[in-house]
Amino acid sequence: MKVLVTGGSGFIASHCLKTLLAGNHTVVTTVRSAEKGEKILAAHSEASKGQLSYVVVPDIAQEGAFDKAVISDPPFDAVLHTASPFHFRFQDPKELLDPAIHGTKGILRAIKNSAPSVKRVVITSSFAAIVNPDGHPDVYSESRWNPVTYEEGIADRAKSYRASKALAERAAWSFVEEEKPGFSLATICPPYVFGPPIHPPESQEALNTSNLGFGSLMQGGWKEKLPPTGTWLWVDVRDIALAHVRAMEIPEAAGNRFFITAGHFDMKEVAEIAKKNFPEYADKLPAELISDKPNPLYDFDNSRSREVLGLEYMPLETSVVNTIKFLQSHPL
Repeated sequence: MKVLVTGGSGFIASHCLKTLLAGNHTVVTTVRSAEKGEKILAAHSEASKGQLSYVVVPDIAQEGAFDKAVISDPPFDAVLHTASPFHFRFQDPKELLDPAIHGTKGILRAIKNSAPSVKRVVITSSFAAIVNPDGHPDVYSESRWNPVTYEEGIADRAKSYRASKALAERAAWSFVEEEKPGFSLATICPPYVFGPPIHPPESQEALNTSNLGFGSLMQGGWKEKLPPTGTWLWVDVRDIALAHVRAMEIPEAAGNRFFITAGHFDMKEVAEIAKKNFPEYADKLPAELISDKPNPLYDFDNSRSREVLGLEYMPLETSVVNTIKFLQSHPL
């Protein structure tokens, strides 16, 4: 298949590229600059000649941003839309909300208008689009939606990211329902994401948000107290990438949300794994490791991802060890 992947320099997207290339798909990825595009080509030396290329889309929030990117010869068969900002360094909440919502609607419109060959679109959503921090259910599954509004996302910075993901995913499903395009949709909703990056980070600040904690642990930032867990569900980035590609390939994935999670965890478990496998960090951790996991804690149902996509999830220890080893080999 020929596949367009948006935001190819991102943490999840770069693993999607690797998984697609391993599956012998031909891939074009969007990037914000030619410089980023060249770095992506260099990072994926496993690609055969002509298997991976890029197209520059400077600002995904702009009207018509993807209009040219979706046009290709030969044409695209599928699109993985992963591009959406995830960080907490924004000045204005609209920096998160608008690119997520407008970018999602924009690419779906561009595909419908200019890429009729596309039969499947897979969008990277998030557990943020499912979770309701104001009232957890007993079990989280794909049937749950975060009820946050755009106005709440603007008014409360703590809700801005969750609003960006929930509203972008809602916009995607609404588009398919109202516009009835020639493609089917699947969405991927992961929680806390661990795992080694594909691209070596250039600085501590350039680390993806989910792995900043590992850098802090290694540098002694957990010495006095473990950081709060926040979301007690996790998944490895390589399982997320596989979920995207299988949601693209498997006919039965059409029209489905997928809650992609390996299960519960807390930072105490992460610290214990680090201490066991990397004794050199023992003195960078508190003498007593205390769990912040509430009791009772909401349960999860990831059965759809196992039954439809055939996922078998990576253990937490494997993910943590792989991530720390990567960061050791690419010191900041």
